[in-house]
Amino acid sequence: MSGTYLMESQTVNYDSKDNKYTDLKQLKIYTGGFMMYTQLNPADSVSAFGVGSYASDTSGVIENIIFSAHGSVVDSTHPSFKLNITNTPDGYNQFIPEITIAGQKSKLTEVYHKVGTDVNSPLDGVWREVESYGIQGNDTTRYNRIQYKAFYQGYFMFGNSVTDSSSIRHTGIGFGTFVQDGNNKISETDLNSSYPVIAGQTFSVEYELSDSNHYRQTINHSDGFKSVEFYERLK
Repeated sequence: MSGTYLMESQTVNYDSKDNKYTDLKQLKIYTGGFMMYTQLNPADSVSAFGVGSYASDTSGVIENIIFSAHGSVVDSTHPSFKLNITNTPDGYNQFIPEITIAGQKSKLTEVYHKVGTDVNSPLDGVWREVESYGIQGNDTTRYNRIQYKAFYQGYFMFGNSVTDSSSIRHTGIGFGTFVQDGNNKISETDLNSSYPVIAGQTFSVEYELSDSNHYRQTINHSDGFKSVEFYERLK
């Protein structure tokens, strides 16, 4: 299953009725025994993401979710899903015979096509943020959030869950392409994001690997603002 996949359609069946969606923006990455997906609904700008481990055999794929969030909701049940997989010439189809969506017991079918390149990166994998902060002049603001990030085959994604001052959760995501841009530097282009300020934008990201399982990234913005994030590889 290792690969980067863009979703073409999602069909939710409940009460013997199919509801097909073709406008959802969803990317999924399988790499190194872990998976991550990010989704944005352009109709209402609600986003979702999930991350977990996976195992595959001839009968399909089992995903064990570590963390997932959708809109203002975080799923703390750590569910596992058995996916029936059908390979196609340019990707795969997945079918989950029983899943609860919006309180309804449903059947879920998703169609994916494979994207990306064969170029490897030292950042390929799924990562959990362990610390982050922003610097503006002499002021430093530390972020209190849960964030994951994944890289593979020239694509990247991130997903975060943030609690505001009113104790309301918010889910944010972004995904796009990246290329190596010199030593210890990549160029990230956000193709889709729940944050309008970065959607469609390209950012130069400096990174430093302290070892194969830890890295720091820094983005210097044109207004002088600097964001710094520290990550640990899931393993």
